[in-house]
Order: sequence, then C-alpha cells, then structure tokens
Amino acid sequence: MPPTPRPPRWYTIPVRVLLVTFIGTLISFAVSLLLGIIGIVAVSALRRVHPNLTAAYRQVAFPAAVVAGSIIFVLALTMEIRHYRQSKALAAIARMS
Repeated sequence: MPPTPRPPRWYTIPVRVLLVTFIGTLISFAVSLLLGIIGIVAVSALRRVHPNLTAAYRQVAFPAAVVAGSIIFVLALTMEIRHYRQSKALAAIARMS
C-alpha cells in the first residue's frame, strides 16, 4: 500500500510566491538592462554622441522590472493558491480511500 501524501501547508505559499517573484524580477531587470544598454549605445552611435548609460537603469530597466515583478507576483500567487486548493482536495480524496 503506497503511503498517503501529507496534507498541503498554507504557510509555504507566501515563501514560494516571494521567491519566484524575486527571481523573476531579477531576471527581468537583467534582460531589460541589457536591452536598454544595447538600445542606448545604438542610438548614440547613430547620433554620434556620448552614450548616457544611466538612462538604461532609470528609464528602461527599473520600470520594466517593476511592471514584470508585479505581474509575476499576481500570477505566482494565483497559481500557488490554485495548487494549494487542488492538493488539499486530492489529499482529502486519498484519505477517504
């Protein structure tokens, strides 16, 4: 007889949501910073001026990371709550059988 799965714990939801949000925000910040630097260097090369790379942080990477982080937070929270409810229902079914 296989062992019964342990019931899900609600206090793991915020930990996983915050971890996924933090990692996703860091990745989106890094990617948007890279794209911002490439774009600013390309535009400054076309205009033949010195590139101001602080604009890549302030006007590209930070706003993009804030938007992506908030979207990731909402989606991760929704998915974790859905997973918790499904696991809770499946654990109850397994206990009954």
